[in-house]
Amino acid sequence: TRKFGGLGLGLAIVRHLVELHGGTVTSDSAGEGKGATFTVRIPLMPVQPPTIPAASAPPEKSFNLSGIRVLAVDDDADARDLVVFLLEDCGASVTAVSNATDALAALIVSLPDLLLSDIGMPDTDGYMLLRQVRALPAEQGGLVPAIALTAYAGEIDYRQALAAGFQRHLSKPLDPDKLLQTMLDLLDRSG
Repeated sequence: TRKFGGLGLGLAIVRHLVELHGGTVTSDSAGEGKGATFTVRIPLMPVQPPTIPAASAPPEKSFNLSGIRVLAVDDDADARDLVVFLLEDCGASVTAVSNATDALAALIVSLPDLLLSDIGMPDTDGYMLLRQVRALPAEQGGLVPAIALTAYAGEIDYRQALAAGFQRHLSKPLDPDKLLQTMLDLLDRSG
């Protein structure tokens, strides 16, 4: 569905997840055009991490997003569902859409407190979407605080997101605590 290739994050993410379970992942290929074999080994008995004494364990952070309305835009259904679950679990009211056209329509119908948008979407990407949002009058959402959620994590991508009108730029895969803290920080500063 995309007009461009991947960023090569898949194998790195798989390796990290497998290692978290005490396993290993290896790859092998007979050469270009001959496919590849990926072998994942996970132990039957879970590897127990070293126990941390209760006194030194950091308290679990709790985020309260009650009363906050969020418009989430992502063409990837799994990523969109994850954001919706995470935010609703913290009390936010979330409208989730899969493209820029639906995002603009939803924005005009119900003004959110915050816009979360993927950058790499087909047809109208997140940069173009936010430029369209910023062209709207304030009462129609033109000034809504916005966070870019993207696999494009380079310095130039960060600058391009800010130039398009985003206040923050978070790279995927998302760190839930970082996303929630960034949202709260941004809403505190924009209020």
